[in-house]
Amino acid sequence: MSFMIVVAVAIARLHNLFAVVMLTGIFSLVGAAAYVVLDAVDVAFTEAAVGAGISTVLMLGTLALTTNEELTAPKGRVIMALIVVILTGAVLVYGTLDMPYYGDPMAAIHLHVTPRYLGASGTEIGLPNVVTSILASYRGYDTLGETFVIFTAAAGVLAILGRARGPGTSRPTANDRENEEI
Repeated sequence: MSFMIVVAVAIARLHNLFAVVMLTGIFSLVGAAAYVVLDAVDVAFTEAAVGAGISTVLMLGTLALTTNEELTAPKGRVIMALIVVILTGAVLVYGTLDMPYYGDPMAAIHLHVTPRYLGASGTEIGLPNVVTSILASYRGYDTLGETFVIFTAAAGVLAILGRARGPGTSRPTANDRENEEI
């Protein structure tokens, strides 16, 4: 976790966007390693594939169409953004105060959900693999929602990359290309 904090601070301090993209890929890989340590291998695989893989490739593609240096924002906007980030972080930390401690045997998931999934998934769903039955049936709407979020993000990236490259410029049309050849 301390390495993730160091990488996050470096990301916030850098102005070279190429270095920022590379560090966010490293951050995702370290996060994936943390998920492996916490025995969440499926989440680690997703984090490595999406966070370090696809996101890094998309950001590098975006950098190919833009500049490598960050434009500096006015001082007032930076302070306002910092206030929003601090408030959001405080709300998120406050929201975790009611969570059970990690590994608590009396947590609700250990008393109700896990025994039911392990005991009833074979007869209710008919699949021999418990993980597949949970993802395909019990959490089917959740998986569908995650797929929808990924699709929306991809559509948003494609919409951003498909825009004109600046004010007053447009994409060349077939007629423009023919006129250039003449």
